[in-house]
Amino acid sequence: MNPTTIAHWIAGQRQAASSGKSQVVTNPATGAVTAEVQFASVADVDAAVAAARAAFPAWAALPALRRARILFKFLELLNAHRDDLARMITAEHGKVFTDAQGEVTRGIEIVEFACGIPQLLKSGYTEQVSTNIDNWTLRQPLGVVAGITPFNFPVMVPMWMFPVALACGNTFVLKPSPTDPSPSLFLAELLQRAGLPDGVFNVVQGDKVAVDALLEHPDVKALSFVGSTPIANYVYETGAHHGKRVQALGGAKNHLVVMPDADMDQVVDALIGAAYGSAGERCMAVSVAVFVGEGTAEKVLPKLIARTKALKVLKGDNLEAEMGPIVTRAALERITGYIEQGVQEGAQLLVDGRNFDGSRAGEGCSGGFWLGGTLFDHVTTDMRIYKEEIFGPVLACVRVKDFGEAVDIINAHAFGNGVSCYTRDGHIAREFGRRIEVGMVGINVPIPVPMAWHGFGGWKKSLFGDMHAYGEEGVRFYTRQKSIMQRWPQATAKGAEFAMPTSK
Repeated sequence: MNPTTIAHWIAGQRQAASSGKSQVVTNPATGAVTAEVQFASVADVDAAVAAARAAFPAWAALPALRRARILFKFLELLNAHRDDLARMITAEHGKVFTDAQGEVTRGIEIVEFACGIPQLLKSGYTEQVSTNIDNWTLRQPLGVVAGITPFNFPVMVPMWMFPVALACGNTFVLKPSPTDPSPSLFLAELLQRAGLPDGVFNVVQGDKVAVDALLEHPDVKALSFVGSTPIANYVYETGAHHGKRVQALGGAKNHLVVMPDADMDQVVDALIGAAYGSAGERCMAVSVAVFVGEGTAEKVLPKLIARTKALKVLKGDNLEAEMGPIVTRAALERITGYIEQGVQEGAQLLVDGRNFDGSRAGEGCSGGFWLGGTLFDHVTTDMRIYKEEIFGPVLACVRVKDFGEAVDIINAHAFGNGVSCYTRDGHIAREFGRRIEVGMVGINVPIPVPMAWHGFGGWKKSLFGDMHAYGEEGVRFYTRQKSIMQRWPQATAKGAEFAMPTSK
């Protein structure tokens, strides 16, 4: 059977690419080629931006409530097709079906938030800022905006962006990952069925050519990006150089601090789920456990070792699966390279996921990209497996003498995306939340991804730009403020005024 061809969505219809370049899409569980994704040329990107630019005036002029009604219909369709989207994610990314369902649900929550756009765009009004003068503010859309999204959340991360952008009156161009591109086109079709006018939402598949074309295009006014830190930095600097508003979310190295008074069974549950869920391919995955004080590690590690060895690593469509395959062979080789690096640097390898045999994961899986959960102890802060983002099912355990040292090593790390602390002590919890230099903090919550109305984003090298994703921060990112002062001729004094205006 010939692989399916995946291309673009421009001006309300699927369109083939003109570059001649393409990439295969594989099923990570089996290694089989399932599709071929065509890459955009600069001309293809120009066509998508032109379609978005042409659609912008009418879409922006539509009352916010009417835009919200289209999003409400989109919401209905998402709920009706959430399992279809989850199956697409599992087939191309490899994460287990229940995890894929959770991803779709978190995306749906952003749409639910965006449906409240009439309230979110309400302006402030001040009567009589000066005699007979009133002043108010508006938030108006930017125009054509774009999103560049990663492989690990092919539904949720795009929906961090485009529902809020569209609700605010912008038109959108999405450049998804070529690793798992099918959900992007299905989302475009659902938006069209919901009544979204042609050209308001467009999709271009591709590689760096498409990314650079969006970064440099004069008609793209703002751009959101989620991915690795080096690319996030490049996107931010390049986009800003070309006059764009840019929001670039980068990498992470998320710690979970275990205080001596914590419930250790809850700690083990948290570490297993947060380190190995989605094969560790989450920017909010816990990749470092920090054991505080004498004896804390010894309370956790025996159970953690046993649970890591007992992980149900299976094909994603098996409903008993706890962890699926790695997304690509290249990613698998990169992760196993880090495991070897950790051994060479002197970390103690307690559980070696490289020993996992893919044939155990299900029928036809011997050619897939499989790795078991991996656990290191006695990791130090100068090791690469501590300093760098591995983005795989590898958990590093670090031991510190006290709470202050735990805070210090986390604050000294280059990344500041997410962090968690497990404790029963209210004072420790309060101090941790106040003193830690990380953008998203969990207290007895292992993966503190904010809900749709709060906004997502880290600190330090985990975020380039001023505003977090979605929530009210997202509304501000996708709009610009206009201040209007008004008085009428009957109330205007005669004669020119040369002094700086003041309230009178």
